[in-house]
Amino acid sequence: MAIVENTYCEAFEGLVVQLMVTAQDQEFLNRAANAFTALPSTVFGDAEGGIVRWLSEKDTIDGRLGAIVQLWVTGTGKKSQAKFYDQLGRRMRQGILVVPTTAVFDSYPNKIETKFNMMNNVGHCGDGYEEIIEKFGRNLISVPIMMGYDFLIEQELSYAKGVMGGNLWLFCDSVNSGIKIGREAVKIIAEIDNVCTTFDVCSAGSKPETNFPEIGPSTNHPFCPTLKDKLSLEEFKVPEGVKSIPEIVFNGIDIDSIKEAMSKSIQGIIDMEGLIKISSGNYGGKLGKFKIYLRELGLKQRYFT
Repeated sequence: MAIVENTYCEAFEGLVVQLMVTAQDQEFLNRAANAFTALPSTVFGDAEGGIVRWLSEKDTIDGRLGAIVQLWVTGTGKKSQAKFYDQLGRRMRQGILVVPTTAVFDSYPNKIETKFNMMNNVGHCGDGYEEIIEKFGRNLISVPIMMGYDFLIEQELSYAKGVMGGNLWLFCDSVNSGIKIGREAVKIIAEIDNVCTTFDVCSAGSKPETNFPEIGPSTNHPFCPTLKDKLSLEEFKVPEGVKSIPEIVFNGIDIDSIKEAMSKSIQGIIDMEGLIKISSGNYGGKLGKFKIYLRELGLKQRYFT
């Protein structure tokens, strides 16, 4: 059994929408969900997305295949809200509207007063021929498109504050172990509501400090196993026997969702062969307001010894 390091995960606040995307078949649904959530790029001042879970026909509003997806931006002020509205429209127009037979519905789990009206940034793609219709008990914007199947999007989409940057570091004895264990952690998180993984199994954990600020955060070099012979003993932080350290990054609509993802992931992988230690990324309080201590996740005490 691996050990859990006595440390904390540092996370930060952002804004989130949670949506239900549907389509007539799996191929179109995959394309729309992946295009909308692709490129987790908040470090470049853009938006960050992820898939929460996939839905069967019996779980969706319109009785078709679907997916729950999230989109995020860092920060919560007016500038962040304006950026969010712009980026939400861009992702919607270029990632979902262009995929045949798609529809988008608000899927935020709680009643939220803050909403985006999607007419100006998506609806007007109809060039004045769009209309608001009532269907499935909701007000939808119907956008005529050349496919012959109008694109439907709920007129108002809820947005709220959430928690970004939850993470686990998995210290493994080989690259193959890192892939296998990382995929299992992602699979566990995919069963948890209101949480998305933004990088799946992430191969490149970063750090705030960098010699090249123009490209954003760069590699967390003390934890790169291949740099063993290039770093001093004091700087090299990879434990003996560790050959791979995948990072699992996830966002959630609230702190409890993040804690649930961390706790269930740890419990689900801790006995896997090849896993030596579980830790979490933190940066001395420089990154965000939330500190989630692994010892406070309700895990068994023996995990830490």
